[in-house]
Amino acid sequence: MTDVLARARALGEFSGAAWAYGRSNGPLSRGRLGTLAWNGDPVGDDTLWDLASLTKPIVGLVVMALVESGELTLDDPIALHLPEYASTDKSGITVFELLTHTSRIPGRQPLYRDHPTRDELLAAAARLPLRPSPGVEYSSQGFMILGLIAERAARTPLDQLVRERVTGPVGMDETRFLLPESDRGRAAATEDCPWRGRIVQGTVHDENAEVLGGVAGHAGLFGTLDDLARLGRALCRGGGFLAARTLEVMTRTRTGGRALAWEGWERPGCSGGDLLSPAAFGHTGFTGTSLWVDPELDVFVVLLTNRVHPSRDSDAINRIRRAFHNTAVTEALA
Repeated sequence: MTDVLARARALGEFSGAAWAYGRSNGPLSRGRLGTLAWNGDPVGDDTLWDLASLTKPIVGLVVMALVESGELTLDDPIALHLPEYASTDKSGITVFELLTHTSRIPGRQPLYRDHPTRDELLAAAARLPLRPSPGVEYSSQGFMILGLIAERAARTPLDQLVRERVTGPVGMDETRFLLPESDRGRAAATEDCPWRGRIVQGTVHDENAEVLGGVAGHAGLFGTLDDLARLGRALCRGGGFLAARTLEVMTRTRTGGRALAWEGWERPGCSGGDLLSPAAFGHTGFTGTSLWVDPELDVFVVLLTNRVHPSRDSDAINRIRRAFHNTAVTEALA
């Protein structure tokens, strides 16, 4: 397993990596290699990683906690919580559709290029024309809206909601939005960003999230290896911070290969590799992060890298993830 990552680093695919795998009774193995940036300090146990889209399932867990408390239902339309959407084509889109990426809201929209303030970017997201046909399309823009819905339903800012409903109960004490300047030096570097004119380290890599102030439903969280392993263990155990039935609905519901805020395991090409069961669920982050959990096999696997440092051009992480997960699952079950 270490060899897979060491070879990838030698080829320049990332400067640093950290990993852990284990079962519901705890981690079985953990490790790290490389540096925070090329020619930088070594990766440490306290390294903070830009989780990128791993923010989405954590926000999804918040949403399911709000479902448990009766503050949301999965069939709530956007306009029920965001009245400013009542006159838009998105008014009737439901929380369920946002969670499963079936909202028809286009994804991968570089709104930051033309909308340099939070208010302008959110207004632009509201104006995006819907896709004409139903189906699954991965949509960060949908999760931006989902984060707003969670805030409005709970009358609580999103960063506080994440802390109160997920990271606090799980014991993920280092996981948070908006790193203070004193902690940025222990973050793994990400891209040498043409838009910002610098190497990004300790502030959010996702440009849309940066315009939104670093706190958003689709990206912005930073976390350590041990924090993500705690989350993996909790999910293997069936929750704890959520009722087991709530987590089962969240992870077993599948629409076009998607669970609620999670990816479902399916062949071919799954980032979780070839050896997980159909019950597995997980998510990746664009920066090179991932978490996969298999409740049937009682296995979780965390992989954290900075594969966008200094450039996002390579797509080798797709195969690296699959190979890494295959070796991790094999070792965990041995």
